[in-house]
Amino acid sequence: MAAAAASGFVNSIALSESKLGVDIAVSLLGFNHFSSSNHLSSSSSSSSSLACFPSRTRFLSNVLKVNRGRKSLNPRCEAVEGIGSRPSPLSALELLKTSAADRYTKESSSLMVIGINFRTTPIEIREKLSIPEAQWPQAISELCGLNHIDEAAVLSTCNRMEIYVVALSQHRGVKEVIEWMSKRSGVPVSELCEHRFLLYNKDATRHLFEVSSGLDSLVLGEGQILAQVRQVVKSGEGDPGFGRKISGLFKHAITAGKRVRTETSISTGSVSVSSAAVDLAQVKLPQFSYATARVLVVGAGKMGKLVIKHLIAKGCTKMVVVNRTEDKVAAIREEFRDVEIIYRSLEEMYTCASEADVIFTCTASDEPLFLKKHVQMLPPVSSNVGGHRLFIDISVPRNVGSCVSDVDTAHVYNVDDLKEVVAATKEDRLQKALEAQSIIWEEVTKFEAWKDSLETVPTIKKLRAYAERIRAAELDKCMSKMGDNMSKSQKKAIYDLSMGIINKLLHGPMEHLRCSGTDNRPLGEILDNMHALNRIFSLDTEISVLEEKIRSKMGKGQK
Repeated sequence: MAAAAASGFVNSIALSESKLGVDIAVSLLGFNHFSSSNHLSSSSSSSSSLACFPSRTRFLSNVLKVNRGRKSLNPRCEAVEGIGSRPSPLSALELLKTSAADRYTKESSSLMVIGINFRTTPIEIREKLSIPEAQWPQAISELCGLNHIDEAAVLSTCNRMEIYVVALSQHRGVKEVIEWMSKRSGVPVSELCEHRFLLYNKDATRHLFEVSSGLDSLVLGEGQILAQVRQVVKSGEGDPGFGRKISGLFKHAITAGKRVRTETSISTGSVSVSSAAVDLAQVKLPQFSYATARVLVVGAGKMGKLVIKHLIAKGCTKMVVVNRTEDKVAAIREEFRDVEIIYRSLEEMYTCASEADVIFTCTASDEPLFLKKHVQMLPPVSSNVGGHRLFIDISVPRNVGSCVSDVDTAHVYNVDDLKEVVAATKEDRLQKALEAQSIIWEEVTKFEAWKDSLETVPTIKKLRAYAERIRAAELDKCMSKMGDNMSKSQKKAIYDLSMGIINKLLHGPMEHLRCSGTDNRPLGEILDNMHALNRIFSLDTEISVLEEKIRSKMGKGQK
């Protein structure tokens, strides 16, 4: 019985010790799924609960191993053993805090995209999440202010809103970006998670290259998206948050998009969202009335100009264009001199709408321009055009409120309604899209090789700095021994000699650290060379680059 009692006492100590370790780990990692009364009520229940969190389970397992390896973490054990210098629970807590920090700061960075598009998300949510081009720099700044986001870019169009980031910690980065998107848009996190897509590293790269090539567009092969990707680069240049990896990604995407359009026929006869909108109007109007329908275009920006261009291509010879200023309309009028293009100001918009049968809206307004109360006041249209006024809204956020659909004399269509028009020409371009995939794969391979080669950049810099310190020190020794009677040309000759020796010695190692994606050396070999040089010359630092970045960000956030 004495043995049994002793065994029970030892087991209770071990249980208390393990429980303390888990309690601390739970508090550090934020486990809300455990109650304080049943952390380790039985081995089976704890293991089944922890199975839901595999990565955290490994951490807790390490915590328990640490606990078992110590003399004691339990005050009662310390009293029994009577040890004078005993580790306190506070020191154990500090130990575990350090362990938790080390665990995630030593993760490798991830390139990822978190987004929504016309395939995953209805326009009602897309318009809330859309970010106007003028706000992209601010969005990049806010994203890079998050603890685990190092670089960022925003691609927001009428069909998509995608956030590209380099995350210092993959899982925490995703969480922070989604919470940022929710806070900015007012869309709950739970609803966002229902619609968002998430891609990492090579998959994220391939996705952007397909987007830039027009393969992921509502209108397969459209050309406007390439200009929008270019605009991301233009607006991000000079922004520290639009860093080396993200800017390189988007520049490679432009190259991929240009190659696909040059080397395949995917863009031949393809349509844009604007031309699809014009085609939709043609489908919805009675065939005999298309040539005589009165047309109003609200907005003379990029989308508006394309609408006008495609209207003219379909035979429209007269239209009214409403815009804030006349400059853009005058430029369009100069380009299409054979067409009667009448400019009207925004103040005249409702008057113009009352005289129109078909209204195209394509502005960057954050608020609807047409609401139910506005449309109800408009006079009815002629029965020659079907008795309904057509509103074709290709703006995101929408320029025509959804409430307008309740008006009997109006029919409202938005970008999501263009699918029926696009489907007619999609099959022909699917085969062309297959041709484009091989080009995209080549460009993805090149970009991944370039991106992976960036891992060796810190080693290259440290190796050169190491060699430079030795060269400078030895040169100083030499100069001091030579005395002050040396001429400038002699000093220069000795300096050039030292630089020449260093450069020739470093040439071989540097070549074996660089990866252009065109040589035959596999990336694994280059990374092995990097690790070997780090060991040989003791170039590794005690704190990883990622850890330094995360600690710095978190430190700024606490100030």
